[in-house]
Amino acid sequence: QVQLRESGPGLVEPSQTLTLTCTVSGESITDSLYYYSWIRQPPGTYMEWIGYIDSRGNTYYAPDLSGRTAISRDTSKNQVILHLSSVTPKDTAVYYCARSSFPSTTWVREEYDYWGQGTQVTVSS
Repeated sequence: QVQLRESGPGLVEPSQTLTLTCTVSGESITDSLYYYSWIRQPPGTYMEWIGYIDSRGNTYYAPDLSGRTAISRDTSKNQVILHLSSVTPKDTAVYYCARSSFPSTTWVREEYDYWGQGTQVTVSS
């Protein structure tokens, strides 16, 4: 059974860098060709796809977030890590990690095989 679990600070101050971790269990993030995406849902609006890292370590980001986003991985811990710099209150959202079998760049739930439960992040001073 594959499971994804997000973790990180619930509160981040403006201008800081948000770092979130997705711990994957039930499979190795380096096996097969899977794509591990970060997706977020700000309050009262649609989900937004942020970017992914694939099993080979290649990354791809949403164009409007690419200047502030970096996705990396810790293969020893089987974790995918999101770094989002220079955050503002507009980055307040529930952040999800999800795994797909093809390079999805959308937030459509059906395109993903597994989702984490999400973690709330609030950007505020």
